[in-house]
Amino acid sequence: MSTGVSRNKRLGEFLKSRRSRIQPEQVGLTGSYGQRRTPGLRREEVAVLAGVSATYYTWLEQGRELAASREVMVSIANALQLTLEEKDHLFHLWDPNAEHEFLASYSQLEPGWESIIGQLTYPSFITNERSEVLAWNEAANTKLFNFSSMHVHDRLMMRILFLDTTLRERMHNWEEFARHSVAVFRTYYDKYQVDPEFTKIVKQLSEESVDFQTIWNLHQVGLKQVNRVQLETTDRTDGIVYTYDIFSMNNLNSQSGIHCCIYVPVAV
Repeated sequence: MSTGVSRNKRLGEFLKSRRSRIQPEQVGLTGSYGQRRTPGLRREEVAVLAGVSATYYTWLEQGRELAASREVMVSIANALQLTLEEKDHLFHLWDPNAEHEFLASYSQLEPGWESIIGQLTYPSFITNERSEVLAWNEAANTKLFNFSSMHVHDRLMMRILFLDTTLRERMHNWEEFARHSVAVFRTYYDKYQVDPEFTKIVKQLSEESVDFQTIWNLHQVGLKQVNRVQLETTDRTDGIVYTYDIFSMNNLNSQSGIHCCIYVPVAV
């Protein structure tokens, strides 16, 4: 089965994106190689810092089939000053023994979950890692996103976030929230490399949203964590901006990749 973009290609793209954000001064390089035409370190500089040949590192960025050792990848990660989350992501892309994961098509929840979130007072909804919305309660429908009015194929959080212009007006920290959401989605995108739906979603959003394409090309990665959002209600009648902390419960009742997002009001 075609993966769309190979593991080695994704590894190379990730290395290149991390290299471009590091300035020579950050790693103790000054006055090296004259004037720069592109931002960040040169491949030769990363190679020197990591203790590998420039040719070898170049081949890694080009996505060639190489049997890089773990020690080499650790050296490169340190040279690029990766965060802990970025290191985890790098080693997931590199690991030659890692099995490709395919996202099970959890388009239906186990019986009872809709009833459970329906009894929650706080706005809540359930998604899978493709960001498909599978269930929601009435509080989510009125205070967050009017899921009931959407066609099932449009009920995708990434599409809602970037293509719903009204939502952007209602969400007062949209850019911050969008960057975090894309970072989490990219982590899943690289995790499920043989799931063609991820590639389809990215292709469609890149064509329909310049903002998505711009943020996607930053190659940021991240994990779900408590995140804050500032949002007006769906009808915007009271004009009040509500602040929520978003808590996430993962792998509901052994259904891998299923998340319940609960929006807890914050007193500000």
